[in-house]
Amino acid sequence: MSRPTGRPSAAAPAPRAATPATALRAPAPGWAIEADVVVVGSGVAGLTVALRCAAAGARVTVVTKARLDDGSTRWAQGGIAAALGEGDTPEQHLDDTLVAGAGLCDERAVRTLVTEGPDAVRRLIATGARFDADDDTGEILLTREGGHHRRRIAHAGGDATGAEISRALVEAVRAAGIDTVENALVLDLLKDGAGRTAGVTLHVMGEGRRDGVGAVRAGAVVLATGGMGQIFSATTNPAVSTGDGVALALRAGAEVSDLEFVQFHPTVLWLGPEAEGQQPLVSEAVRGEGAHLVDADGVRFMRGQHELAELAPRDIVAKGIMRRMRERGAEHMYLDARHFGAEMWERRFPTILAACRTHGIDPVTEPIPVAPAAHYASGGVRTDLRGRTTVPGLYACGEVACTGVHGANRLASNSLLEGLVFAERIAEDITEGIAAGAEPAGAAERTEGPDERTGPSDPHATDTPGALGSPAGAPLLASEARYEIQHIMTHGAGVLRSAESLARAADRLDRVHDDAAAQLRRDGKTAEPGVETWEATNLHLVARVLVAAALRREETRGCHWREDRPERDDAVWRRHLLVTLRPDGALDVRSTDSEAFPPPTTPRAETESRP
Repeated sequence: MSRPTGRPSAAAPAPRAATPATALRAPAPGWAIEADVVVVGSGVAGLTVALRCAAAGARVTVVTKARLDDGSTRWAQGGIAAALGEGDTPEQHLDDTLVAGAGLCDERAVRTLVTEGPDAVRRLIATGARFDADDDTGEILLTREGGHHRRRIAHAGGDATGAEISRALVEAVRAAGIDTVENALVLDLLKDGAGRTAGVTLHVMGEGRRDGVGAVRAGAVVLATGGMGQIFSATTNPAVSTGDGVALALRAGAEVSDLEFVQFHPTVLWLGPEAEGQQPLVSEAVRGEGAHLVDADGVRFMRGQHELAELAPRDIVAKGIMRRMRERGAEHMYLDARHFGAEMWERRFPTILAACRTHGIDPVTEPIPVAPAAHYASGGVRTDLRGRTTVPGLYACGEVACTGVHGANRLASNSLLEGLVFAERIAEDITEGIAAGAEPAGAAERTEGPDERTGPSDPHATDTPGALGSPAGAPLLASEARYEIQHIMTHGAGVLRSAESLARAADRLDRVHDDAAAQLRRDGKTAEPGVETWEATNLHLVARVLVAAALRREETRGCHWREDRPERDDAVWRRHLLVTLRPDGALDVRSTDSEAFPPPTTPRAETESRP
């Protein structure tokens, strides 16, 4: 089989990093490895791509920010949705998804998800994932969650579905001998002289065979970096979810979409008004099994607000909880599942039971205090149905991507399925090119001869103005800016938003950047390159995009709740917002013509002289 090597030829121009004016400041790469495909992230999306590409003969390197089994997937409690049960059909799953998406789902993407989903789950089982099954028949046990009219959620270990999927995929990756780089933060995309993907730069945290800043050269890069929940003070996301993939894609020139639609999970364990960081999730499956949302007087306030009451789509339940909290002047509501009894709690929800008891709450004998917290980004890096972004050779999959499946509000348990289905499609797209003896679709073309814009052909060269290791470019933010950004976003762009709160958030975010830029101009100094400053800088960029889109969308739709614009406006706003980052750091925001995404167009390679 003929395969692309990912190696620059002697006459080829050196790869360069991102858009020079916006690239993260970092030392020059001190080492490099070669691959056909580099996958960034180790959740269900990233590991599925890696396994499928490796099985087709591609050289794959998986880069992950923590340990291989520490991806966001392992935190998923509820399960994975697919039409696997008797009487259920992909068409019914499609209908429920479209309703939850509040008019902004791309129906082609949803149809792809629900029709390919059942077989994708069966292949996951063949890989080694073990779902809970009936002891007598062996049939997979299915449950319901919010927005689903049928039982179609497969789960494992009661409420440890993500952990089981992660276990199976990690074991398969290790058995396949796939090259992995753990504890590594990816910094920026590398491009060749034609503006096509040529790999990534990354920083490995800790001593070992690979340490410090290096590079992985590859003609195809797959972003599977998970979410960005850490832009808010309270979230269900792990500490590593700092929007790194979205920020990298923006700096590389890719389009992002729908970032204003951040889903706040309705039932997160309330730990007090000062609680920050990752908060324990109380899965929607608890309500699927019959738990009730009540106020301090025991009143089931979701009755009458939606035909499905507590099992309404998440945006409706989150809004219902927030309204009741405001009416009662309360900081939280309650989830009452005392009627489950100890045996059901211990068998069906052992993880949640343990988390609650760790914090002094026993769900067997008392209601659980809950409040909404940032949970899932419905938007992200815009892709087509094969995971391709607007940058040739760059793919995105899972929560970092915006395929059009989720619209304005993700249907419960569609996230694991989306990662699985579109990961397989990405792998197919990449390996088709390999099988044909060509580089991955959209991958870097090796140009002959020198290129004045990208410098000499030394693979470690970084003397391009503004590239990694050079003094030009945007400032890094100090590590403490992370907490300021989280405070700004929580109070200005949280569950409840308005033109006033968003404008205030935008102004404060601008000041965070302007203060750092002023110091750079005045003293020639910026924050020291390092994991914490890179993360803070990434969070700031993602927060700017979210606020800009939320300000532009003057309506309430799905999980975007504008207090000053409380009605949904299909005539004007049944369309997506696309955002790109200009070389000068400004944001370019435009809208699509309808709820369907236009095909991603590959921008022409830049030809002007670089500043």
